[in-house]
Amino acid sequence: MHEVICCCYGIYESEFLQSKFISSLTVYTQMFLRLLTTFLNKMLNLLHNNLLNFFCNNDDRVKMVITYCCRANLELMVFHRLLLRLDPAPADFEGDTVDIFGFSWVTETALVESIKLVFGLFRQKLLKLEMLVQSCSHDFGQASSLHYESEDLRHQCVLFLQYLVPVKTVVIYLLYLEPICPSEEGSRHPYEELEAQLPSALLEELFGVTLLIGRLKDIPANIQNTFIMQHQGKLFPPSWHLLHLHLDIHWSVLEILHLLGQKMHGQVVYAHQFVNLTGENLTNNSLFEENLCNLLSDLTGLAMVKYNKVRPTEALTSHHYHCTCTKELWILLIHLLEHRSKVLHTQSFWTYINTLLRPLTVRPLVEQSSGLITFFVFCSFGGCVCMCGLKGGLQEEQIRMHVHCCLTLCLLWEPNTATVTTLWEYYSKNLSGSFTVPWLGISGLGSMCKTPMALFEKAQSCCSPFPLGSPGHTQLYRSANSFHIFLRVLALYLAQDNAGSAPWRQIKGRVYSKFHQRRMQELSEAGLMNFLLLFVVLARQAELEDVASRVCDLLGLLPPDSPPAQRSLVWRGQLALILLFQERGLDVGAQASWLAASFSKTAREFYLKTTEPSRRLALWGPLGAYLEGVAEVFESSPGLGLSEEKLLNEGFSLLLPACRQSELSSALGFLQIMLRELRSVPPDVRLHPPSTSAAKERPLAIAAPLWAHFFPFLHSLRLSNTPTAQLADAAAGFTLLAFDLPSSAPQDLQPNPARSVMQCFGWDDMLHPLLVTRYLPHLLQNRYPDFDASAQASWFRSHNAPDLLSDSYYIPCDWLVPGKALEEQLSELTRLVLRLPEVDSLLQRAGLQSGAGSKLEPRPALEIFIKAVGRVYSRLQILSERTEMAARALDYTGDIMKYIKPYLVNKSPQEGLLMAYWAVGCLVKHWSPLLATSKAQQLLFNIVNTLLLPNSLSGLDKALRDSLPLYLQGLSIAASMSQSQGIYLKKQLRDVISKYLDHFLPATLSIGAVANHPVLLALPGNSLLNDQVLLTLLSDNFLQFKGHAPPPRLTTVLAFLLELLRRNIDSDPALLTMPLHSLLRCLMLVNEPQVRKTSTEALKLVVERCSPSTREAPCDQIITVLRSFVEENEGVYDRQVYSVLETLALLDQRVVLVLIPILSLSLRNTEHKRGLGKNTTLR
Repeated sequence: MHEVICCCYGIYESEFLQSKFISSLTVYTQMFLRLLTTFLNKMLNLLHNNLLNFFCNNDDRVKMVITYCCRANLELMVFHRLLLRLDPAPADFEGDTVDIFGFSWVTETALVESIKLVFGLFRQKLLKLEMLVQSCSHDFGQASSLHYESEDLRHQCVLFLQYLVPVKTVVIYLLYLEPICPSEEGSRHPYEELEAQLPSALLEELFGVTLLIGRLKDIPANIQNTFIMQHQGKLFPPSWHLLHLHLDIHWSVLEILHLLGQKMHGQVVYAHQFVNLTGENLTNNSLFEENLCNLLSDLTGLAMVKYNKVRPTEALTSHHYHCTCTKELWILLIHLLEHRSKVLHTQSFWTYINTLLRPLTVRPLVEQSSGLITFFVFCSFGGCVCMCGLKGGLQEEQIRMHVHCCLTLCLLWEPNTATVTTLWEYYSKNLSGSFTVPWLGISGLGSMCKTPMALFEKAQSCCSPFPLGSPGHTQLYRSANSFHIFLRVLALYLAQDNAGSAPWRQIKGRVYSKFHQRRMQELSEAGLMNFLLLFVVLARQAELEDVASRVCDLLGLLPPDSPPAQRSLVWRGQLALILLFQERGLDVGAQASWLAASFSKTAREFYLKTTEPSRRLALWGPLGAYLEGVAEVFESSPGLGLSEEKLLNEGFSLLLPACRQSELSSALGFLQIMLRELRSVPPDVRLHPPSTSAAKERPLAIAAPLWAHFFPFLHSLRLSNTPTAQLADAAAGFTLLAFDLPSSAPQDLQPNPARSVMQCFGWDDMLHPLLVTRYLPHLLQNRYPDFDASAQASWFRSHNAPDLLSDSYYIPCDWLVPGKALEEQLSELTRLVLRLPEVDSLLQRAGLQSGAGSKLEPRPALEIFIKAVGRVYSRLQILSERTEMAARALDYTGDIMKYIKPYLVNKSPQEGLLMAYWAVGCLVKHWSPLLATSKAQQLLFNIVNTLLLPNSLSGLDKALRDSLPLYLQGLSIAASMSQSQGIYLKKQLRDVISKYLDHFLPATLSIGAVANHPVLLALPGNSLLNDQVLLTLLSDNFLQFKGHAPPPRLTTVLAFLLELLRRNIDSDPALLTMPLHSLLRCLMLVNEPQVRKTSTEALKLVVERCSPSTREAPCDQIITVLRSFVEENEGVYDRQVYSVLETLALLDQRVVLVLIPILSLSLRNTEHKRGLGKNTTLR
């Protein structure tokens, strides 16, 4: 903003703009200039009324134009005019007179004529303000009067200083005064002599003022404390005004001396009445230098006082200013000294600071604390490089702050060799130190890199420091130890622009020479980690091959029997260097060979039976670290073309068999990463590699050790009873690898390695369902679209689809082997199988697509698939198509009974048994027309004999009760449709119904048990069961009386018959009258109420359906049965027969009326046989 104001003010002063040029402007431009002129007038008046002094509080008058945060810029605006040799305040003191200290003075001659008087009044006001400070009390009643009186005194002094800064008379005198010849001196006017003496007199008075006020450091502590006092409102104590008046005076003296030297054009102004402490004459230059150095020293001392109370963690996040006035004074000093350095070729600001701080570096160690704090003070805005304190005696807390500040300076400027050398000398001797700060807690403990990538990223962060002022840089004290901060300094040193390899050549020898065999063996675990991190940083910033070679040599100096933890660190460091080689696209063969040889040796020790368990457990640390690190190398490689395969050697053949379960999990996880990364190589590289022989061999070179060292071990685990998910995943990875790179597979898997692997892990009957259901989804998910569609369809039709469906659905009736993992795997497998082209086509042809899409759980999906196959077969009309479909369906099922047999033998697990019976029952029901064919009859017979007619039903009740309706419905249809074996199937059906009708009938009457009898549940839509089987079985086997004795479970059988009649809506008299004779005998011979009630209800249903009311004549079949019944029982159960007929008459009189002639004849025959005459009762 100050540049805008200066520019506008220059326009305002231009007479050309005020006269001729204005007439040529537009009306709007003239209006704008008038508004601008008005604004500038107000601004200049405001600046005149508000003196440019140091002020720490908001001023409402200043807020009208400019905020407090820009106050320094407002001061700089005036200061820039001073540097440009312009009048700093052109609008001030323009009148003929000026009021200073209560007196009116002629503006142009006051200093010339009355300089001693004016400065004497200034000293009086200053002393009066000091008296107010000394007599000041803490009475709040006097606070207001003291404030205003002090403010008035300071205002008068500042007004006088503002009058001195432009020094109107001196400026005019120096600009227009002609050099006076010695011959003319006697003829000069006395005023001219005073004018000639003005510069010296002014210099003497300024020197007197500096002696009067002294230095800032000499101000009493109670006055200095007002810097940090919080004052409410606008009232300030006299000490506050006095302290800030001292700042005004110190800056004004420097301003006046600078302006005086500038206007004298390099001529030296001497003070005639004073000499300095060395006996030399006092000059404007010597007084400027003295006051400047004293002011810089005092401001530094104030900053030291503030920083002595700052914790190290806040050293770079807190400023060193007691108030904004001191900050503004620092800024003004920087600008002034930098300007003088450019124009007058004097020392720069930083040279002054360096000279000031240099003595601090040679103080005794016990005195360095405050001096070091001073060094960190200047790091807030730039300072000098000042290395000290690292030669012993300081804790990590201080050293971390020191190095952090060094890093800050290196970011501001450039690091130098001396700085880096000094730091390296310290850390080379303390490389095994912990570098922890206890009071930081766990934030300072995370210095161990657990993986090669972590080490690599740590080195990368050291080589890419955070920008100055960023949160990462300011919080570096908490997040990194001093050694890590030093590495950032070292990285900056090695990465200097336009320096070439010179920094590396200068530091290389110093680093390498510190390490020898004894030194390497003395390194602790933390020291070895710091060593590795150091060399990774050097490798990133310098010559990678040279550093890597040197690291290998130095690590070779470690003892062969080094602890496993140390071996882990060594391998991580080597793998971090390999990551760096990969980043630069360099071959990693040499590094990988050295590392793989060490790994193989350790793996052999891990494999030996003679190795102690504790030793084997310890060895797993480096071996696991190797697996994790090599996995990171493969994951980081863009194309696996840098000899990464050398990391995979015969050590894995020894490692895998010796692993425990937890260790094997890590090893198989590593293998999956290898397979995934190899398959992630772009297909054009795998399938159509570049023309060079080396490029062609790269994928094969990586695949070969995987097949050689991993696949045999996987093959040995495939029949495990507890296969892990990782085993299936790794096997699937090898299958897909064989599909992508068939030539990489070993000879025993050729010529079709993919199918051979699938046979091992997907189609073998001995495989565990957990393995199969995890393995198959990988194959279904990774179909390749770049192959010919017809070939793909042929592959899935001839091999994959039937085998996959067989394995996934019918092998395991194992589906519900307990375990959530298996359920999840089956759900995923189901989803993928339903997406197969052949399955999708079947569902569409069967019109079941919507159902399949809405239900993907295994059991409903299986039922939909079975139903779709049966429906498609039933709709086929051409014999050849039906034959092909039947063959296809049999391919789907495979040898299903073989998979079910273990459940039948063991009768467990119950869930698997239920699923097996249900799945086969769905087959029998929905595929009944297909199973009735000659090609599938053998399977049907096997199902009936094995599942429905086993030797023992123990443990099968639940499975049979749930699934028997499916079997009965399917068998009834198959028996009716079979052409060659229909009679046999009907006999089988009769045997099954008879067996389970008796098996599931309860001993005592239970309405619920009878109503839910599996045979009854199979009835809906199955008239064949009613017509030919059930009623005949009931009449022949369950309702036959033995003499006078009723059959067993008669009540339950009659309840079953009644429920059967109720569910049967058929009105064929031939069927309905089949149980009629048995019902009549029950009413005649059994007096049990429940039997008579059930028999009566059943008889009623038979009579009503056989002789409907719409027919006039009675049912002949009923009459035939009744005639037979009467003839069989006449003369023996006469009274019971008539009682039954009486009950029947209530149901249908027509039937009984037809029997009257027969009954009359029967009665006469009975009377004749007995020879007792007429039987009145019966008649």
